[in-house]
Amino acid sequence: MSIESELKKDGITVIGKLDTLSINTMSRDIADKLCKAFPEQNFIFQNLFISLSRIPMYIADIPDGFAEATYFYKNSSMYFKRGLSLDELEKFAVHEFIHYLQEIKDKRGNLVRLGLCDFGDLKVCGMGLNEGAVQLMASKANGTNEEIVKYYGISLPTNSPSYYPILCNLVKQMAYITGDQVLYDSTFYGSNTFKETFSNLCGVNSFLKIQANLDKIMEIEEKAIKLNNRLMSDDCEGMKAHKIAKKIDDCKAKIKNLFFEAQNLIYTSYFNNQFAKLSTTADIDAYRVRLYNYKNYIGISDTYSDFNDFYINKMMDLDNKYESIMNNTNLVVVNTSKIASFFRKIHAILGASVELRK
Repeated sequence: MSIESELKKDGITVIGKLDTLSINTMSRDIADKLCKAFPEQNFIFQNLFISLSRIPMYIADIPDGFAEATYFYKNSSMYFKRGLSLDELEKFAVHEFIHYLQEIKDKRGNLVRLGLCDFGDLKVCGMGLNEGAVQLMASKANGTNEEIVKYYGISLPTNSPSYYPILCNLVKQMAYITGDQVLYDSTFYGSNTFKETFSNLCGVNSFLKIQANLDKIMEIEEKAIKLNNRLMSDDCEGMKAHKIAKKIDDCKAKIKNLFFEAQNLIYTSYFNNQFAKLSTTADIDAYRVRLYNYKNYIGISDTYSDFNDFYINKMMDLDNKYESIMNNTNLVVVNTSKIASFFRKIHAILGASVELRK
């Protein structure tokens, strides 16, 4: 199948090439944004600008509801929706430029990995995780502020209110656990560090389940968009329209269930695993803060109380753990250097000799 045929299969019709001035301006600005947003990556501005400016870029007709820009890895080219201003092109291009930077191909030019996504012989895994991570990073580069939005009956904080907000929120919850830098490194370079770090903290089965849920959310969202485009078409009315509307509602309900299932698994697997490792009162204090701050990341609905219930139960468990540590000195881990410092001060004040026993 030709490239043109494959694009048309996705509803993309090429109109013409993007002009050179727009390409160079956009490549320069985005190279600058990426260098400033991710200084730890040690990008060299000039090299990044040259690399981005050499990507073939086209203006195209793209169906409503889909991304205003798309990177097509089979011909390493980028396509932008007709009618966008240069500022809009630049905003949407950041996501696609990151895709270009993260792709890994074999000697025959076949894509084998795209950041956090594996292109296996039989199955593609991690596409939802990768898209969420890339958009999270694109929003950071664009300087987009976080806001509360509502999708599918879920109110959630996101810095990507109109593009993959559900996926971005869940990936940000995962990054709260692993640290942002681990996520950024693996997303740019396709390493397994993020997967391994999250799996070590939460369990490999939890990671695989969450990854699968993100893939399903992305798949169902794309299905809902296509159904909505059919619903909006001129020939869709009466019983046909009713059936399509019902399918869209079913998609929304599935996405909502998948979101809360993934969210609950993220925080329960992490905080349950970490609870078992608490051995000092300092550990407990740090755990309390960590758990309390997690509330700033979660999505909620009118009927959702899972996190509040978990939080209350864990606080009671922490109180019991605290009492257990205080009542059993064998469980209290004390910094011996602080003890030595204390006795040195006593020695200086009293002029006495104190023998420290190990």
